[in-house]
Amino acid sequence: MRDVVIACVGKPSAGKSSFLNAVTDATAKVGNYPFTTIQPNNGIAYFPIECPCQRFNKSSLCSPRYGRCIDGKRFVPIQIMDVAGLVPGASEGQGLGNQFLDDLRHANALIHVVDVSGTTNAKGEETAGYDPIGDIEWLRGEIHSWIYGNLDKKWGQIVRRHVAVKASTAETLQNQFSGYGANLLLVQKSLDRSGIKDPLDKWDKETIKKMVDAFLEERFPTVIALNKIDLPDSDKNISRIMRKYDQSKIVLTSALAETFLRKMAKQKFIVYDEGTDNVQTKEDLPDSDLKPLDEKMQNRVEKVQDLVLYRYGSTGVQEVILKAVEVLGLVPAFPVKSLTTYGNANGKGVFKDCVLLWPKTTVLEFARIVHPEIAKHYLGAETVGHRKIGEDDEITLENNIICFKTSVSQSEGGASSTSNTGSKK
Repeated sequence: MRDVVIACVGKPSAGKSSFLNAVTDATAKVGNYPFTTIQPNNGIAYFPIECPCQRFNKSSLCSPRYGRCIDGKRFVPIQIMDVAGLVPGASEGQGLGNQFLDDLRHANALIHVVDVSGTTNAKGEETAGYDPIGDIEWLRGEIHSWIYGNLDKKWGQIVRRHVAVKASTAETLQNQFSGYGANLLLVQKSLDRSGIKDPLDKWDKETIKKMVDAFLEERFPTVIALNKIDLPDSDKNISRIMRKYDQSKIVLTSALAETFLRKMAKQKFIVYDEGTDNVQTKEDLPDSDLKPLDEKMQNRVEKVQDLVLYRYGSTGVQEVILKAVEVLGLVPAFPVKSLTTYGNANGKGVFKDCVLLWPKTTVLEFARIVHPEIAKHYLGAETVGHRKIGEDDEITLENNIICFKTSVSQSEGGASSTSNTGSKK
């Protein structure tokens, strides 16, 4: 399975750097993630899920190979890409436009950090009263222009080849969209979304644009992070944006507040429960080893609480990552050696591995991801309660704890050995 990559985009001064600093764990120990290579502009974020260790009263034994688990809240690593070069005219090669658009090919979803306060213009320069809706439209417009422009300039050739080889519409489009990381299934879903019924050789420019619109929705699902929510003009802009766009893909954030709180927690001035409004100081925990706050720091903490935490319930930073995972439909799955102990092959710790799977991943495909040898010697699989599941069954949250049965012993992952006389389910 190709590693999931979420791209973070935003104009200069929108708060993208602050957001990346807040969401990525720069202090994480080297190698505390399963990715084979990390590009220089990629970081690692950790998003929380409910770990099954709590459900089975094994929190004290939970020992994630990657990430961490705290009282049943498991923090799972995911790659975040910092995409630079978002300026007007990116699709025409302005600024770092070509690099920006090329980087997007490697992303599965986008996080668009928007300065909702309206205090920076389209170029990121300080101003007042700027309409942030322009930024939201602009990003989509740049990507649309990039893809549409590539199609339009060779459309005649595309149609001639389509007619000559008698290909299906989806097959012809897949040849054009493969450069953006699209397979045939994704192109077919885009075509279905578009509702276009006319044969491809009858398409006009408006039809092509409609197809690109549908492709963007499928290929680049986007979460909008409305940043700087604690500044004065943010409220009125938030209301307007919420009325205009799909609220299920919008998250209110204050990246600077999150960065400040994490720094204070690291320096032992506060206890901060990330993703919540829970902040405790020495005054709240007099018997703790927390350092006392001076008046200046106390005022800053109270300001963050009043303007962000108490109003919105959190800084929103963690929720942005969760929302990106949600729009992709990723399913966390746990391969185990035993459905009695939930341990792995060496017996040390429980639920050691958590693998993020694409929607509709089958049991046998999951076996191959865990270890090719498991798939090669696969005999069957079981989930909680020793309930047998078929190799073609799709993995969901209802059957995502899996023990594989193989004809040979496996040293890693969720596989146990059995005799060669077993049969596939």
